[in-house]
Amino acid sequence: MKYGFVRARALSPDLKPGDPAYNAQKIQEGMEKAAEEGVELLVFPELSVTGYTCGDLFGQKMLLNAAEEALKELVSASSGKHTLVFAGVPVAVGTQLFNCAAAFAEGKLLALIPKSHIPNYREFYELRNFTPAQEGVSVIEYAGFSVPFGREIVLYHQEMPAFSVAAEICEDLWAPHSPAEGHAAAGANILVNLSASNEAVGKLEYRRLLVKAQSGKCVVGYVYADAGEGESVSDLIFAGHDMIAENGSILSESAPFLGGSATGEIDVELLEHERRAMNTFEQGGEGYTRVSFSFPLAEGKLTRKVDPTPFVPEGKELDRRCGLILSMQSSALARRLKHTHSKTAVIGISGGLDSALALLVTVRAFDLLGKPREDIIAVTMPGFGTTNKTRMSGLSLMQATGVTIRTVHIGPAVNRHFKDIEHDPEDRNVTYENAQARMRTLILMDIANDTNGIVVGTGDLSELALGWCTYNGDHMSMYAVNCSVPKTLVKSLVDYEGRRAGGRLEAVLRGILNTEISPELLPPDEEGGIAQKTEDIVGPYELHDFYLYSFVRRGFSPAKTLWLAEQAFEGKYERATLKKWLVNFYKRFFAQQFKRNCVPDGVKVGSVSLSPRGDWRMPSDASAALWLKEAEEL
Repeated sequence: MKYGFVRARALSPDLKPGDPAYNAQKIQEGMEKAAEEGVELLVFPELSVTGYTCGDLFGQKMLLNAAEEALKELVSASSGKHTLVFAGVPVAVGTQLFNCAAAFAEGKLLALIPKSHIPNYREFYELRNFTPAQEGVSVIEYAGFSVPFGREIVLYHQEMPAFSVAAEICEDLWAPHSPAEGHAAAGANILVNLSASNEAVGKLEYRRLLVKAQSGKCVVGYVYADAGEGESVSDLIFAGHDMIAENGSILSESAPFLGGSATGEIDVELLEHERRAMNTFEQGGEGYTRVSFSFPLAEGKLTRKVDPTPFVPEGKELDRRCGLILSMQSSALARRLKHTHSKTAVIGISGGLDSALALLVTVRAFDLLGKPREDIIAVTMPGFGTTNKTRMSGLSLMQATGVTIRTVHIGPAVNRHFKDIEHDPEDRNVTYENAQARMRTLILMDIANDTNGIVVGTGDLSELALGWCTYNGDHMSMYAVNCSVPKTLVKSLVDYEGRRAGGRLEAVLRGILNTEISPELLPPDEEGGIAQKTEDIVGPYELHDFYLYSFVRRGFSPAKTLWLAEQAFEGKYERATLKKWLVNFYKRFFAQQFKRNCVPDGVKVGSVSLSPRGDWRMPSDASAALWLKEAEEL
């Protein structure tokens, strides 16, 4: 697919133990449907050509010959399907029998990969029939092909080498020393597992945990195809529990006993980006054989959901995440207050979201330290753009939290400053705006000095990314509690804390959540409402947070970011709007790095931080030309 996505499917067809012809028919039906739906990687269960539960029938030459003939037919049927297929088959090599994954595509048998760990405990007795994989790769004759045979094999797509695949079989996942680590080090971005894992109480959850852990530990996509309907139920039952995972997360999963499949797109470009970012991810590949395949890649939209709010989880996880983040912020601030022997914490309150969150975090920190909330000095500083609504919201918030309230009108001081620097107050340029922001910071710093305290910063991650802050104004503080919290998550945190507190505080926070975002540095409109609306100027924060995550965390190109944004925000924003703000994002992000290179301390709470002491180091004069050229030409 486009931009490094591979559409994969794990499929558990109806099978009959000991009937390769019937099983091949069902496998071929699955191949045909997968090809129609643009599946590029298709995985069937362990020993799917014969059925896993054949027992001592595996010792019958007739069954082995029939399996070889059935696989030959399947390989032939793969011509023109544009799909890399894995199916399980018993393969005799000399006097030994191996439980193998057969890989084939476009009418060619590409590899036979034997199982490494043969279980022989409890209900399993595979050593009765099968031999474990041995070191090295050889070439054997099978199904009319001279084919590589061995565990150390990586298959890769010629036109998209990142579409690289290696295989393990069932028990290999459960064993302490799995082949997966070697496969990943050798460059396999996707691991397939052909499995016949019988069902038992509690096993499904453990199996899912193993798949997630294996995909996360090895930084791979993981396609797990489980035996299902049709296997013998003489002693065991198989649920067809198919899964597709990517770097620790389940993308798709079938319900047990419903004869289904799991389909999802694995982002192999992202996996390679993640590996490059991990200096502890060791590359290897010694002794591995690389086998190429080629076919046209699929087109079309993703079936996997593209999350429009990648910083904000859904459902119950959101409340858990919010509670954790607030604990991290408040614990970090408490540690800083204790270390600096600060008596007070000083915060500027605007009546907006960011200052509300900073105050809530500070209240938590003081409660943790057993310090009186009266030592939190919350300062409202009305200026030329302050509206009655935001001022009253700020006052109500301060009253509801029980902190000390101070009001300093900045108008007179700013006008005196304008006179000193010979600036016309009717000229509403950047000087007019920034003078107010810097005056507020000066006031907060001096109050902190006067009360033996520190200034708690209120700016968030999204503002840092866009440079939507005044250099040495609201850009500066003594500890920035919101510096790694994006705007889309700020809203969730404020909402969570309001619901947790209830009562008057919840009502006040609800009003703040419903207020338009603004720095309020320009005079109100004729009705006394907010005239300067941030998202009208810089663009919707939900888009910029999506672009920020895609750029910094994922390393996506502008083209891939826009393609994903079109799917994430389908029906909400036109393509032209998405492109406009994407171009604006790159312009602002590169131009504003000088502000990020001198930000105050602040705790990292998520997967993205722009602190030069943490996740992001970039020269202030780096050129945006490469990114802007692609974005503007889209």
